[in-house]
Amino acid sequence: MRGTGRVADATGNWVDSLAPVQVRPYLRLARLDRPIGSWLLLMPCWWSSGLAAVAQGSAPNLWHIALFFVGAFAMRGAGCTWNDLVDRDLDAKVERTRSRPIPSGQVSVAQAATFLIVQALVGLAVLLQFNRFTVATGIASLAIVAVYPFMKRITYWPQIVLGLAFSWGALMGWPAIFGRLDWPAFILYAGSISWVIGYDTIYAHQDREDDALIGIKSTALLFGERTKPMLALFYAGAVVLIGIAGLMAGGRAIFLLGLTAFAAHLAWQVRTIDIADPALCLRLFKSNRDAGLILFAALVIEALFQRG
Repeated sequence: MRGTGRVADATGNWVDSLAPVQVRPYLRLARLDRPIGSWLLLMPCWWSSGLAAVAQGSAPNLWHIALFFVGAFAMRGAGCTWNDLVDRDLDAKVERTRSRPIPSGQVSVAQAATFLIVQALVGLAVLLQFNRFTVATGIASLAIVAVYPFMKRITYWPQIVLGLAFSWGALMGWPAIFGRLDWPAFILYAGSISWVIGYDTIYAHQDREDDALIGIKSTALLFGERTKPMLALFYAGAVVLIGIAGLMAGGRAIFLLGLTAFAAHLAWQVRTIDIADPALCLRLFKSNRDAGLILFAALVIEALFQRG
């Protein structure tokens, strides 16, 4: 195993400072040095749990909340490992990604594949704690996860496919309670997809120049100088659709207040973004965890008030 230096797009973190040297490359494969993606995968799961709690008029199921937390980190790690296996040659050509464990030689392809299987088994163990309908729904997401790394090679809209994958949790929390999927969950899913397209467009602006050189496509390249109005469009779609889902589930004033705060956060991102500033793009992208937590908190408080 050659080298154990940190990945170029990571900053100082617990993996670099505390983890045993031998396991650091694997933790980086799972992106545990940059957990923001796991948080963003988790948010739709928690939103769906909160939405179901509002509809049921009860407190959110804490066991489900904990399971989704573990599952999101495990499956995001598995997804990133799969992505790195598929993209290892492309990653070697991009300055921000060439120091990732596979292209830098810290982990072999065989070792990465084994690690992928281990993470997937952890995710499966979590999934099997739910009812059969939820288990089947979770397994159905694997097809989207599998094809996502290839989309950037053939379409300027890979963010749509990422949205389909990263928003799947919106279809999980609801059936975990009710054993079925209803319109509020589907509309929440659509709203989450719109949110993901927006924030991943911001993220993709970090690699815009390298992507153009090596032929990788993204909405960042497609939108270019029109990024602000397009972000406003997708973020507005997210707010409207999530709002409809919440109201259909029985959300009232507290939910609407939280939704307003969520919308204000997204509007701040649109106003603030400078696509020529990669550091700012990364900061705005990461801030979506806070936006998601604001919305989740509103759903939880709404559910608790309705129970009372």
